[in-house]
Amino acid sequence: MITYSSNANTDYLMHVLGLQTINEVLTQLDVKGHEPLYPIVSALYIPIQLRDEKSLTKKETLAALKDMGMAEYRERALAIHENWLEKPLTKEEKAQAIKMLNLDVQRVWSDRLIRASTSDYISILEKLNSKNYFTEDVHKYLDPVMEHLMQNPRNQEWLTHAGQKGGSTAFVLTLAAYAEDKEGNQTEIAFFANDLNTMEQIKLSSSMNSFQLKFLTDEKFRMRLQRELSM
Repeated sequence: MITYSSNANTDYLMHVLGLQTINEVLTQLDVKGHEPLYPIVSALYIPIQLRDEKSLTKKETLAALKDMGMAEYRERALAIHENWLEKPLTKEEKAQAIKMLNLDVQRVWSDRLIRASTSDYISILEKLNSKNYFTEDVHKYLDPVMEHLMQNPRNQEWLTHAGQKGGSTAFVLTLAAYAEDKEGNQTEIAFFANDLNTMEQIKLSSSMNSFQLKFLTDEKFRMRLQRELSM
């Protein structure tokens, strides 16, 4: 889920760990602005469900989807998620659902994804970076998942640890990253962008990839950036 941004694994882990347990972690972390989680892949099937329930056209389905309140949206996503545990979609049903996911429908899905602020994420990144908020036993399992960047020998030369997670839709691009160098300097970065068109998405994604490479492999660049951010 973390390394490859697999949303299917996101919903699977929600099933294994339990949504209530996961949402309680947000309270434990004292993250006040984060919305409650719900199955985001299952939500992709809501347009098909609406269309079939009411025999709607594509245009009518989109309008009904936009008019739906978040409480009902989350309830439907959870009900679909639980139904799929007993009765997974066939290949034909999956293909039908994919055909329904034009950019207008994807936009509604993107806009209704779980929201939080950069300050919420920075507070979590600081906890991960400090290595003293969670127990050593937790980090024994958490670090190999979050810190795949440390598999690069060049990063190992000057970093004690570093982790990151990015995310994107057709309209959104995000990055959350933390690092500590061998001199004990710690840095956390959270970047969220929304309402991107295709060209903006491509350009920003390319720039962000270049920035990450520079940030994680060039110590002088990172130190200069850190000084500028602290001014």
